[in-house]
Amino acid sequence: MDGNLQSNDLSGVVEADRAHVWHHLSQHAGYMADENPTDPKIMVEGKGLRVWDQNGREHIDAVSGGVWTVNVGYGRETIADAVRDQLVKMNFFGGTVGSIPAAMFSERLIAKMPGMKRVYYANSGSEANEKAFKMVRQIAHKRYGGKKHKILYRDRDYHGTTIACLSGGGQDERNAQYGPFTPGFIKVPHCLEYRAMDQGLGELSGEAYGIAAANAIEEVILREGPDTVGALCLEPITAGGGVITPPEGYWPRVQEICKKYDILLHIDEVVCGMGRTGTWFGYQHYGVQPDIVTMAKGVASGYAAISCCVTTEAVFDMFKDDTSDQLNYFRDISTFGGCTAGPAAALENMRILEDEKLLENTVAMGDYMLGQLDELKAKHKSVGDVRGKGLFLGAELVADRETRAPLDEKLVGQVVGHCMAKDGVIIGMTNRSVPGFNNTLCFSPSLIATKDDIDAIISSVDGALTAVLG
Repeated sequence: MDGNLQSNDLSGVVEADRAHVWHHLSQHAGYMADENPTDPKIMVEGKGLRVWDQNGREHIDAVSGGVWTVNVGYGRETIADAVRDQLVKMNFFGGTVGSIPAAMFSERLIAKMPGMKRVYYANSGSEANEKAFKMVRQIAHKRYGGKKHKILYRDRDYHGTTIACLSGGGQDERNAQYGPFTPGFIKVPHCLEYRAMDQGLGELSGEAYGIAAANAIEEVILREGPDTVGALCLEPITAGGGVITPPEGYWPRVQEICKKYDILLHIDEVVCGMGRTGTWFGYQHYGVQPDIVTMAKGVASGYAAISCCVTTEAVFDMFKDDTSDQLNYFRDISTFGGCTAGPAAALENMRILEDEKLLENTVAMGDYMLGQLDELKAKHKSVGDVRGKGLFLGAELVADRETRAPLDEKLVGQVVGHCMAKDGVIIGMTNRSVPGFNNTLCFSPSLIATKDDIDAIISSVDGALTAVLG
């Protein structure tokens, strides 16, 4: 291999990848087989919603980089230019001091988040959530003698890959074989109305179910003891656990419960943040005021690594109220939270979202795509439920509509594989998440998506459902 990545022959790159790269979430046996090994897929170029692999094949990316990240699409030269210009001027300094792009982005970000005030920079969603967990634990020690340290998390929610984040993660297959876990994380039930019967709440629907699902959180608080619970950590819309939109009545009741028991509300916007659901942040659909908000992915659309842990001034004040105590401040650092590429990219990413009215496009195209998914549901008995907000949508596949028995995940995988193999359309599915319920197709195209893009995605899924399931 000569190092020329512009060469038409990328066989050397493929072999280097096969020999040395450990891919995420991947079983590598097929790449290493003695007979007929498969090649690892390498994405070489992207433009808009399209990406091209090492064989020159064009794909429509309906999952924004595979993990809900590339919100403004591929090939944005202005973001690359902003990053390049910033790196030449000042690339890094530890987060004990500031930088121009960090200060400017924090101001722009807070303007989108009424009630929030302080931005702590890190480099991944997992790390941002770790910071929030540490804040909660330190507050417990500073104010409650360490007692109010428990952190509640929700079944099916996901907050990251570190041991602490897995400890607060509601996806049992993600967690398998990684214990023992950090103590003090307590699970509360999910709020998926389609699966209310599994919770013994099948007679309820709509707002009645939403309030009952929230009340189930209060039951856990009372069981554990309100004086031991410091925070509740939730995704505004559950992502990898099945694209679960909360029912009416759920979020207002959650807020009421948190206030009643003096529990900090931590909302994980790593997937939903920066326009994915049609508002700047997912929680803004529901009229709630969080104490802590974490975000990553779409903050810079994958053009640079960045995450943020954003708090209210009231939370921030708890770390500066006693200057005589040398342990009083938040004694934490993120090395790469001091990189300037992240906030430089985030500033330009936000400008694009605003100037191109991509939140408005997300609402319009999301409504259109949800309607198209409803048509698929009417056509295919294997589609049990469709749900989502904006360009963050899911279709739950079932073996039987009456019993709502989930479709075998191998068949769900075949649907995803058919879209890729036949049409070059990349869709997602719940993967190694909830045992027995990895049966939801996931859609999250970039926020620049057009009706033609969505029609192509839906047509591919339609064909795949017919080919695989009849």
